[in-house]
Amino acid sequence: MGLYERYILPRVITLACSTKPTRKQREKVVPLAEGEVLEIGMGSGLNLPHYDTDKVQKVWGLEPSEGMRKLARKRLVGSKLEVEMIDLPGEEIPLDANSVDTVLLTYTLCTIPDTQRALRGMQRVLRPGGKLLFCEHGLAPDTGVQRWQARINPSWRKLAGGCNLNRDIPNLLESSGFRVVVDERMYIPGIKALSYNYWGSAVAD
Repeated sequence: MGLYERYILPRVITLACSTKPTRKQREKVVPLAEGEVLEIGMGSGLNLPHYDTDKVQKVWGLEPSEGMRKLARKRLVGSKLEVEMIDLPGEEIPLDANSVDTVLLTYTLCTIPDTQRALRGMQRVLRPGGKLLFCEHGLAPDTGVQRWQARINPSWRKLAGGCNLNRDIPNLLESSGFRVVVDERMYIPGIKALSYNYWGSAVAD
């Protein structure tokens, strides 16, 4: 891992993912988490202030980036949440089957290389009746914006740690064995190619 990925990229991503529009998106989804929670791609811990501590017993924070984990630990100072960080990528979930009540994904599916494998792992660890909460950016509905996403994506992926601009989030979930129950979509304020958001919930089919 180079200096850019270790020291600069975590701070760049944290800045990009902590804008007012993305904070508002997190506020819609994160408080719905309950019980034992697996957060995939915890990053620098931007979701931590939004958990309802009366409903959450523990958070497992899966995050492969050392730089991101360091930033997250700083945010944990003074937090009431019990959080255990896991140094693994999204495709490798070291938890038992049927062991969590909620899986949380916020601005994460865009970067996971093998989304099918990762989502099957999330399905495995969810208890019966558990839910997957998601808030992601992805493929825009407008043809013109889609063309810009396709043009920008190769360079963007290199600069932004593997982030893809044009993944069809509901299709990824449903093709991996989830059924989307709540499906909300809109452009949030910002550059259109970067700001089409999907959020809601899904259950294992």
